[in-house]
Amino acid sequence: MPTDPVASPSQGNPPWDFSDLSALFVNCTLKPSPQPSHTEGLARIATDILEANGVEVEMVRAVDLDLPPGVQPDMTEHGAASDGWPDLYRKVMAADILVIMTPIWLGEKSSVCTRLVERLYGSSSLLNEVGQYAYYGRVGGCLVTGNEDGAKHCAMNVLYSLQHLGFTIPPQADAAWLGEVGPGPSYLDEGSGGPENDFTNRNTSFMTWNLMHTARLLRDAGGFPAQGNQRTAWDEGQRLDAPNPEYR
Repeated sequence: MPTDPVASPSQGNPPWDFSDLSALFVNCTLKPSPQPSHTEGLARIATDILEANGVEVEMVRAVDLDLPPGVQPDMTEHGAASDGWPDLYRKVMAADILVIMTPIWLGEKSSVCTRLVERLYGSSSLLNEVGQYAYYGRVGGCLVTGNEDGAKHCAMNVLYSLQHLGFTIPPQADAAWLGEVGPGPSYLDEGSGGPENDFTNRNTSFMTWNLMHTARLLRDAGGFPAQGNQRTAWDEGQRLDAPNPEYR
């Protein structure tokens, strides 16, 4: 375990190797590609840090995908004509880090983000090879942009959802940029001050490093410890040290 908490690759001889990790960023903008996304502009701070440290990064826009509403792993089995979720789910499961990105609309995360969380929820009952819920061992974070209040509310909602589904949430796993309330410039607009905002840049950098460190710890540990949290064991009748209700 490294003992120098402030050592970084820029200081030479980096104490951590992240080159076997991967990260998936899902942008929940309402704008289909190739329209510019302000939320993606903020995310580039995080992706640049990850890539500089050898992490494989992929970014997708949920609005570009055919994601019908529902809370089942494959909605074609429940009446949908097609479903892009199984392919996106495979990307989620292949990544050590998942970052959900959303703009703010009416103080809430976007409708596309809500759809994404619902589809993640639809696969949360699946199990991994040791009988834990499928998302165990993966790390989650959140990025938010907007011209109205609600950044902390949106991040709270997304991060709660991710941890409830089984993701591990590091310290300070969210960051945001908020412009002047109203129809002012957005993050990437000239004169917005977004890319130069020290508070946002600091929080985004801290989030990114904490995501990497937590993913490193989990990968080196072989995942989240499989003790007391295995659905298969509970279903087999084990009560995992829970007290017998008859003696309460």
